[in-house]
Amino acid sequence: MFTDSHCHLTFPELATQMPALLEAMRQAKVERALCICTTLEEFDTVLGLAQQHDNIWATVGVHPENEGVAEPGVGDLTRLAEHPRVVGIGETGLDYYRLGERSVADMAWQRERFRTHIRAARQCGLPLVVHTRAASADTLGVLREEGEDGSAACAGGVFHCFTETAEVARAALDMGFYISFSGILTFKNAQYLRDVAAFVPLDRLLIETDSPYLAPAPYRGKTNNPAYVPYVAAELARLRTCSVEQMAELTSRNFEALFKRVLAT
Repeated sequence: MFTDSHCHLTFPELATQMPALLEAMRQAKVERALCICTTLEEFDTVLGLAQQHDNIWATVGVHPENEGVAEPGVGDLTRLAEHPRVVGIGETGLDYYRLGERSVADMAWQRERFRTHIRAARQCGLPLVVHTRAASADTLGVLREEGEDGSAACAGGVFHCFTETAEVARAALDMGFYISFSGILTFKNAQYLRDVAAFVPLDRLLIETDSPYLAPAPYRGKTNNPAYVPYVAAELARLRTCSVEQMAELTSRNFEALFKRVLAT
């Protein structure tokens, strides 16, 4: 019924709890989850999980914040993406939140890594899973420079765990991207985000946990897991004046429309 479009089941907080997590998902009617890859070193574990469980899929990518890890080339990403259980490229994007003493100019390596993922996604025909934090202008700029304009030849994808402004959402939508909301949508101080969620077209909405992080109310501050994604759906349903069941069906259908390989495996 529900689909968690972005979670990190191989992270230490969740990796040792798979039987209990799968049972919790079953009881919460969370039928599918997309396990996101954040380093090439992690990929075999992410893929292995997707191979072991027919309701879990994988991506391949290197998170923009990860340093001191294997740097991906287009060939690396496209080769690993050949596996049928891999349905997307990422998590990729830009993150300037923790610059410290560095400048935006110093983050050229992040922008180049992002370009590598975009080119790989277009080459293998899979959507991008985009992370952007404190870097929305550059994230949109790089996508535009790489030709992402919503046309058929583009990779497209999803802006995951969306926390940006309405203007950024409109720009992403204009480029053909989906918008995914996490448990942040349920936080008391996130009215601005609920305002964004209220206007995103219904056929571009996705829901996620980004677990083990960002547990929704009433579990805020606790370890998140895919069984909590119905709380995100419930908040979206309230905002869009529909039933939770309708929102679950709608976002699951959108998941299939974006990650088309899911239906083939």
